[in-house]
Amino acid sequence: MFVLSKLLWALVAPGTLLVSLLVVGLGAQAFGRRWGRAWVWLAAAGFVALAVLPVGDWLMRPLEERFPPPAEALARVDGIIVLGGAINPVLSLARHQPALNQAADRMTAFAALARHWPEARLVFTGGSGALLEPGAAEAPVARSLLGELGLDPARVIFEDGSRNTYENAVLSKALASPQPGQIWLLVTSAWHMPRAVGVFRQAGWPVVAWPVDYRTLPDSGFALRLDLSWGLDLATDAVKEWIGLAAYRMIGRTSSLLPAP
Repeated sequence: MFVLSKLLWALVAPGTLLVSLLVVGLGAQAFGRRWGRAWVWLAAAGFVALAVLPVGDWLMRPLEERFPPPAEALARVDGIIVLGGAINPVLSLARHQPALNQAADRMTAFAALARHWPEARLVFTGGSGALLEPGAAEAPVARSLLGELGLDPARVIFEDGSRNTYENAVLSKALASPQPGQIWLLVTSAWHMPRAVGVFRQAGWPVVAWPVDYRTLPDSGFALRLDLSWGLDLATDAVKEWIGLAAYRMIGRTSSLLPAP
């Protein structure tokens, strides 16, 4: 399932689809096929829409707004889990220092929460999600990074075998052995929170959502821009997550298509 999901996503990612339309259209035109021009125009329209219209925001905002942060202060917290995805382990190993990506908020928030609740149990879950680099796990890099952020790595349970969100939940639960009635915070990107909470619930581990790494404003209205890189990046992450939600529901890894609080 892991390998299949990686291969399928490589084919259906928005950028890949648009480039494929463009290449096939140009090739068809070269061989005198009239329909090739329509494909080229369709690809061009797609790139323009992503560059100018807030397509990514429309796709991303419902995911990010699904699980708001806790409205009231929590009386106690028994444990805190942070999902991998903020670290580039291949680059970290090559450069001999932790290399973070856009989801870096996951790690800084985890360190801050750990200091705020010094008695809470801590779990970092993240192996290698790369198809071609299975040995490059996030957990060893996270151990070094959290130490540099002032958090004692000895407090943290590091799960280094998971490759996706489903394995995050299942493998972490086996290590942490959460007990009924305990309050565990789940730290991950806001746009990833619905699927993550759904998976943890399905695994029998109720959690309290602590979303970070927001990519959109709460209500930005209809705003035009001219930024293809930003629009394509935002739409790619959102489409991938919507597909992930649908796929996880189909194979029974979540109890609903779009889990809610």
